[in-house]
Amino acid sequence: MDKLNGLLAFVKTAELGSFVAAGRTLEISASAVGKAVARLEQEVGVRLLHRSTRRVQLTDEGRLFHERCRRVLDDLDDAQAMLVRTREAPRGRLRVSAPIVAHHFLMPLIPDFLARYPEVELDINFTDRSVDLIEESIDIAIRSGDLPDSRLVSRPLQPFRLLLCASPAYLAQHGTPKQVRDLEGHASIRFRHPNTGKLLDWPMLQATPDIDTRLRTVLACNNIEAVLSAALRSLGIACMPDFLVRGVLADGRLLSVLDDQLNAGGRFNVLWPSSRHLSPKVRVFVDHLGQHLSS
Repeated sequence: MDKLNGLLAFVKTAELGSFVAAGRTLEISASAVGKAVARLEQEVGVRLLHRSTRRVQLTDEGRLFHERCRRVLDDLDDAQAMLVRTREAPRGRLRVSAPIVAHHFLMPLIPDFLARYPEVELDINFTDRSVDLIEESIDIAIRSGDLPDSRLVSRPLQPFRLLLCASPAYLAQHGTPKQVRDLEGHASIRFRHPNTGKLLDWPMLQATPDIDTRLRTVLACNNIEAVLSAALRSLGIACMPDFLVRGVLADGRLLSVLDDQLNAGGRFNVLWPSSRHLSPKVRVFVDHLGQHLSS
């Protein structure tokens, strides 16, 4: 138990940067935290922290040791949580962050989930802003693209295709492209990533990069729903995910072009903090998404 207390004192001090803050979190005195860390350093035979009057910082050895200790404590939390889950029903507020466009595939799954777990209160924030799950106390996020944050774990959901679409009226007036190079001179409606400011790459442009400079962009915006609206108003050709345009393609309000020459797409992932055990409400929601949206 003394060794576990030493690990807790060390990890909290490393993360909070002071013995006082660690003691406040662990509900013990700063002196007790300092002594516990000192005993741990004596046991391992290595200085783990640099002390100063203003701040406590990890040594190089302490940084490596902290990573391992953090995983040990996370595993212990998960083991305890596993025992709790055997007798705890999913309940409470579940905070979810998802891209705005995700409501197209997410909302149809919500009624069945709430019917099965009536004690869970879903709080979904649809935003294209990049959120910090840990800093903003988000339980689950749905995102596309890479996973740069090592503090998160992920589970892949079903992939999607990117399609080029335009209204029948636009194609009747400007012609239907049969080859990628036929896009030259066409009006394009482009999605701009809110976080990076970069335009969404169209699937074929990596293979034919010079076409990108010859596309005539008539509208760029950071909301994919607005891109769809502009395409429906015959402003040009737009690149959009298949699940967004499925309905308007089915009823003929938009037509897709160059389908046989597009082979790119993407995938959404469901994410949650690795340092936070899977509570019953998180676990059942992740499982629900996986059941209905797995590849």
